[in-house]
Amino acid sequence: MAITDIQAFAHLTAADIEALGQELDSIRRSVELSRGERDAKYIRRTIAAQRVLEVAGRAVLFGSRNRWAWLGGTALLSVAKIVENMELGHNISHGQWDWMNDPEIHSSTWEWDQTGPSSQWRRAHNYSHHTYTNVLGKDEDLGFGILRMTRDETWRPLHLIQPLANLLLAATFEWGIAIHDWSIEKELSGTPRRELMSEPNREFGRKIARQVAKDFLFYPALTGPAFMSTLKANATANLVRNLWAYAVIFCGHFPDGAEKFTIEQLEGETSGEWYLRQMLGSANFKAGPAMAFMSGNLCYQIEHHLFPDLPSNRYSEVAVRVRELCDKYDLPYTTGSLGKQYLLAFRTIHKLALPDRFLKATADNAPETSSERKFAGITMPSLPSADTTHWLGVDPETGQRRGLRSAIREAKVVLKEKARQEKEMLREAKRALREKAEHEKEALREATVALQDRARMEQASLRRKAVRQRASLRRGRRRR
Repeated sequence: MAITDIQAFAHLTAADIEALGQELDSIRRSVELSRGERDAKYIRRTIAAQRVLEVAGRAVLFGSRNRWAWLGGTALLSVAKIVENMELGHNISHGQWDWMNDPEIHSSTWEWDQTGPSSQWRRAHNYSHHTYTNVLGKDEDLGFGILRMTRDETWRPLHLIQPLANLLLAATFEWGIAIHDWSIEKELSGTPRRELMSEPNREFGRKIARQVAKDFLFYPALTGPAFMSTLKANATANLVRNLWAYAVIFCGHFPDGAEKFTIEQLEGETSGEWYLRQMLGSANFKAGPAMAFMSGNLCYQIEHHLFPDLPSNRYSEVAVRVRELCDKYDLPYTTGSLGKQYLLAFRTIHKLALPDRFLKATADNAPETSSERKFAGITMPSLPSADTTHWLGVDPETGQRRGLRSAIREAKVVLKEKARQEKEMLREAKRALREKAEHEKEALREATVALQDRARMEQASLRRKAVRQRASLRRGRRRR
């Protein structure tokens, strides 16, 4: 099972967790109070830059029958679509700029350049995912309904094809998200499946019609003779945007260290525990200013999950303070390069496509998922027994708080030593088996020699007996 008791897993007391929550509340308040013209200029300049990129790209595509014009126009359009998707559509729909009270830059009015309606994404994503981040059975984004990303989920034969399903999801990510959100919208609204003309269906259908017509009919038609080359450019830009958005999202949610939780963890969950769950259930990747901008600042996925409605341009400064809190409370701050984080997620996708009997670790101590039970039966060097419920909250020598990071580090030392001892025991057992085999082989040789000697003696005895019998027969004939 995944984490059922976040306090035990984090090796923090209830007081520690509440204190952590209060410090994170303080970070939120300080950012909210300091929002102002600088932030407003940032988002308005981003919108302007994105529109310039898109207009330039579509203008260049009028000459898209020329290869270089096609490449240049496609590149400009790809960047424009990525910026609109990641830094604008995603973040504005999170309500990060609602404080400006600008009717254009508001979560209730912004419609992003993607297949699914923004309104359906907001309800499905902001509620299902950000409230129940990585909670099995509650967070619909955990595998997006088609990928098995934790061995807490029962393996089915269908999972054998999930490496192929992953490639299809990456290439058609906007469609995967749209269908995913559409199904959640119908579930949340209680819409019957067979009600074809329901409001969620009509809203979904209208957005698909507009998006397909815009990308594959209207804009290509504007370029006249370059219709087909422009259509290919639009399709390529959509593909590039899909692959990039997919990579960013998977790097923030599925590398090692992004933990999973059971519904039991939600029972009586405090504000501090909610914050802690967001920190432990998310992962960052390292990025410079350009890559951070192109990722919608979701390279700071931990900070985004802690404060999804704070302006994305402030995440870099928030990250410094969050990292300081991780050091203070001895918590891991899961991060790595973009390539590393994606390869870890990629490995999990392919590994968990297999039945559990082919996997070594369990759902409690696997690299991609773990629980408080991973520490069960482990005697920490700093503890007198294997009872990790009495984990020392403060190091008596340094005065530093001891939490999950120290627990993981010490558990690795213990497990490494245990593995060394088991390996040594295995070597001793192999050596003993070899010696026993040699003894048995020597005993077998001696027994074989003894049997051969006995056989020779019996053969000699039989020959002597045969000689005596022939001699006795000859004497009997002479007497007659």
